[in-house]
Amino acid sequence: MTQPEDTSSATVLPSAAVSGDALAVPATRDSRDGDHGDHGNHAAAPGAPVGAGDPPPGSRWRRAVRGRPADPVWARPALVALLGAAAVLYLWDLGASGHANSFYAAAVQAGTKSWKALLFGSLDSGNFITVDKPPASLWAMALSGRIFGFSSWSMLVPQALGGVAAVGLMFAAVRRWFGPAAGLLAGSALALTPVAALMFRFDNPDGLLTFVLVLAGYCLVRAIEEASTRWMAATGAALGLAFLTKTLQGFLVLPAFALVYLIAAPTGWWRRVWQLLAGGLAIVVAAGWWVATVALWPTGSRPYIGGSTDNSALGLAFGYNGLGRIFGGDGNRGGGGGGFGGGRANLGELARRDPQLAERVQAALGGRGGGGRGGGGGFGGGRGFGGGGFGGGAGWDRLFGDQIGGQVSWLIPGALILLLGGLWVTRRAPRTDRTRAALLLWGTWMIVTSVVLSFAQGTFHPYYTASIAPGIAGLVGVGTWTLWGTRQQRTSRLLLAAAVAATGAWSFTLLDRTPSWYPWLRVVVTVAAVATTATLLIRRALVGRMALAVAACGTVAVLGGPAAFAAVTATIPQSGGQPTAGPAVRGGRGGNGGPGRLGTFGGSAAAVGRRPGGFGGFGGGATNAQLASLLKASHGYRWAAAAQGSSAAAGLELASDTAVMAIGGFTGRDPAPTLTQFENDVHAGRVHYFIGAGQTGGAGGFGGFGRRSGGFGGRSGGFGGRSGGFGGRSGGFGGRSGGFGGRSGGPGGTISTWVQQHYTATTIGGEPVYDLTAPTTASSDSPARSGT
Repeated sequence: MTQPEDTSSATVLPSAAVSGDALAVPATRDSRDGDHGDHGNHAAAPGAPVGAGDPPPGSRWRRAVRGRPADPVWARPALVALLGAAAVLYLWDLGASGHANSFYAAAVQAGTKSWKALLFGSLDSGNFITVDKPPASLWAMALSGRIFGFSSWSMLVPQALGGVAAVGLMFAAVRRWFGPAAGLLAGSALALTPVAALMFRFDNPDGLLTFVLVLAGYCLVRAIEEASTRWMAATGAALGLAFLTKTLQGFLVLPAFALVYLIAAPTGWWRRVWQLLAGGLAIVVAAGWWVATVALWPTGSRPYIGGSTDNSALGLAFGYNGLGRIFGGDGNRGGGGGGFGGGRANLGELARRDPQLAERVQAALGGRGGGGRGGGGGFGGGRGFGGGGFGGGAGWDRLFGDQIGGQVSWLIPGALILLLGGLWVTRRAPRTDRTRAALLLWGTWMIVTSVVLSFAQGTFHPYYTASIAPGIAGLVGVGTWTLWGTRQQRTSRLLLAAAVAATGAWSFTLLDRTPSWYPWLRVVVTVAAVATTATLLIRRALVGRMALAVAACGTVAVLGGPAAFAAVTATIPQSGGQPTAGPAVRGGRGGNGGPGRLGTFGGSAAAVGRRPGGFGGFGGGATNAQLASLLKASHGYRWAAAAQGSSAAAGLELASDTAVMAIGGFTGRDPAPTLTQFENDVHAGRVHYFIGAGQTGGAGGFGGFGRRSGGFGGRSGGFGGRSGGFGGRSGGFGGRSGGFGGRSGGPGGTISTWVQQHYTATTIGGEPVYDLTAPTTASSDSPARSGT
């Protein structure tokens, strides 16, 4: 039996989407309409029977254009506006980022030339070594490049369209049970999360991962709705694709999915259990085919699996890209004495050599001195850049620190209050109550993913937090709808007011970290939060125009800050391995420089409000045009050159449009190739040149600040330079040995020594280049081969 609509009930949504009775929401429904539970502005009672039959032919198209009959008139135009705004945000000036992360761009380029490279995710079309992730994120970009030709646009547009689709799926997942208003709020929250906007404009795997996780969440909602084995299998298939995108990070939602289905699916216990097992089988099939392909394919005719120690997909998944990310080790930069901020001694030495540079380095470290303790050759430790990453030290406050707070945490305080409040309101609901199920789904998603990323000891980057965004967005949509629908109760009004106040206060804090960047914005957000909170506390009856005013004011308070950060993200070209959303933050680090730019420091005045530069990213240095021309002229070789590390190789590949062998892979420590294998390739005429023996770190250097000598990241002096300075030849960041990408621990040092002993270097564009077809000694005089 359907109850009449309660026009006094409402939910907060973007003001552009409301008019008239736009905020009307019914209490509950005991039956579904004819479209299998996809019922306009209504929440269905648990276990309600499915309606009779599908819509007549032709009605699906009309519904797609006009919306569902039960929807208010504003629902479909508002959805179109949301998706259109997301498309503009993600596609605007997309080509300005160039190759974005050249590491993945090179793999995309390789996939446009070789189907084998596309299948395995090889960094080069010669199929020497893969990127350090499974290949799923590369497939759409490479196929687009095959169709339209490889370019920045053909590579990044699939990422942007995936972002628009993720926003649409977020809307659909929440709308099914809670109506279009809640769906619009959830979709808007996801679209405007700065780190999500960043990843949907970039070529890192996190963009596809976010889309696939939202797809899995939508499938789970459908599975719970009907206790459907088919939809549970679809959920598992989506999670399998998530594994092929970023291995175990795609499984962080599994606790939420299993918990919610076991609790809320409207069927018996054992059926719920075996349906979950069916979903698990779907995961194995969807992900296992590629793992099996890698295992069964002869290792001599496929690329080495980058990031693994045993040339296997499972070794990559459960080592370097799995447990190693959580506990450190397995190639992760979990703190180290030659690392970034490897103790105060290095910073003190830099202060003696260049006090001004030392001051800027300390500012880039967030004012925390030398970055804490070191360990062996890692990329920082302690609390400087912390735990082997760029996102602060591991701990409960990681997501709220200077480097990550503005990326994803805007709505977390309010979302936690909404979760607790929603669970309180539904505390007496039956087991299959959909409101509680949705709160548990999105809330557990947010909490589990946040906790794991906060305490991860291995390599960590701020953009990893994009996978938290759907959980936050869904929780905000469902939680707001739940408390607003029961606002006649004083407790609900207090909780809703507390959520708005907490979000407004935290938004003010985050905006205050960029004091010179639109300083009026934090005032507007604060005033809107205070006005909304006061109205919720004072006015018991919120209907009609007053409800619309509260909705508009609350939207500004909640989404104003992240919307501004997301918008400015679309105007800043991003390149390199450390993209960040929003303006540069006071006390944080600078962002990535665009192609050929000189970076800045997060603590400098120039960096606040606009991020013209930064660490430059891996392989972010200026292109060596002379060297690129030399490689272009290399014909008949499987690899035009060999270089130390994937980053150096990627830059050369993109500049020359040739295949380059990346010795040691991304970290410089992958055991590929051995000296024997490299000698065989050289003697067989498969490699033409060797680039930079003894000059670059194993990972191809850090790319510095877009310049090659002096300064921060320069070749001589400076930070991470060849000698002296902060992170010089020994220890330090990017140094010859010990630092990140150093020669020790990988095959690069042995191979470099062999090359130097048997070939003569020619300097081309400032880089030492060895012609491997012109040895200075006879091959019989070569040292005994080793490293088999």
